Amino acid sequence: MRESLWKSVLQLRQNSPLVHNITNYVVMNNTANALLAAGASPIMAHAHAEIEEMVSICGATVINIGTLDEYWIESMYKAAAKAQQLGKSWVLDPVGAGASNLRNTTVAQLLKYKPTVIRGNASEIMALANAGGQSKGVDSTHQSAEAIASAKWLNENTGAVVCISGATDVIVSANQKIFIDNGHVMMTKVTGLGCTATALIGAFVASEPDNAEGATAAAMALLAIAGEIAVQQSEGPGSLQMHLLDKLYNLTEDEFNTHLKVTIKND
Repeated sequence: MRESLWKSVLQLRQNSPLVHNITNYVVMNNTANALLAAGASPIMAHAHAEIEEMVSICGATVINIGTLDEYWIESMYKAAAKAQQLGKSWVLDPVGAGASNLRNTTVAQLLKYKPTVIRGNASEIMALANAGGQSKGVDSTHQSAEAIASAKWLNENTGAVVCISGATDVIVSANQKIFIDNGHVMMTKVTGLGCTATALIGAFVASEPDNAEGATAAAMALLAIAGEIAVQQSEGPGSLQMHLLDKLYNLTEDEFNTHLKVTIKND
């Protein structure tokens, strides 16, 4: 697994895939810079007239519901439908799922277009499963075990690889779970790093469209390790953002393998 994850990082740098993002206002600059630093090429586009063209020319599409409005919702539906039609990878980030009826109805519709990967925190994954039709309510508990059960339900009902991000990132697929125990608590003080993780997943699945599970694990490992190392050079969240971009750009194989903490459990 270690060798394959680093190989994915190198492959991303070599392929420099185009990644189409329909994301939120808060993180556009952050995620575009992170994609560039990691080796990908970002496109931020949501205009209805060009959505289908953008999906067609890009290796993957990332849909992030952080700052919803009616126009962008329609953009998301058009993009997801086109990606499904073309058999292209697309990644869903259900930011704030469960917080409003608008978010719940939007993600429930997006799930019908069969995302390749879903990434969210434990609460979002549980809420997403509920919006998609899982019978258990999302307000019962927010423990990781419950989130894994919801992730498994989403995988079984949509076919998506599901990533639960947190202190330990958990990647759930049909036959196994991958646990990544990297990162640092200071990363929670920088807005949009979860959104950055989703954008990076989009880049990796664009680079490796037939390896969604491995691509997702590689993206999460890259960001977590880069953050872990960057924290050591940072006095606080402001400088962390700068050092994180630098480390996404110049992370070495030795740094990656020295820091990587990954566990695989077969189902």
